[in-house]
Amino acid sequence: MSIIVKTVTRWVVAFIFVYGVNIVVYGHLTPGGGFAGGVILACAFALLVLAWGKNRSFEILPYGAAKSFDSAGAIAFLVIALLGILSVQGVFFSNFIQKSVPGTPLRIFNGGIVPLCNVGIAIKVCASLFLAVVALSALRVVSGGKDSEFSSQEE
Repeated sequence: MSIIVKTVTRWVVAFIFVYGVNIVVYGHLTPGGGFAGGVILACAFALLVLAWGKNRSFEILPYGAAKSFDSAGAIAFLVIALLGILSVQGVFFSNFIQKSVPGTPLRIFNGGIVPLCNVGIAIKVCASLFLAVVALSALRVVSGGKDSEFSSQEE
């Protein structure tokens, strides 16, 4: 990629990332949430892969860390759901935080477990989509089903 694309990417990625975090944090009050915010966060990493290549994106988010975040997001979501069973109500996915400490309406900390679930989902979705984009960028398949490296050697 050209120096212009790399420079613009460097500037824009920070704004995309902050916007994704905003969508996750305010997801229980406004349209958005964990899935939408996770997709936006993954788009920031996908832009890095497209402009700088997968090696540069692995410097920011290593492959092992992405796999760990993928698992951690799913486990966090499951743990929050199971904590509802251990709470007073004994119901799966019970909003035990809202029941014990009711918050002020239309404030960040009034959602109980919903913001925590949003964070878990966002981490899972962002890591999964990042790994999918990296896997697709590693294939480099041209139309016709032949790999570009092998097709030049056959000719």
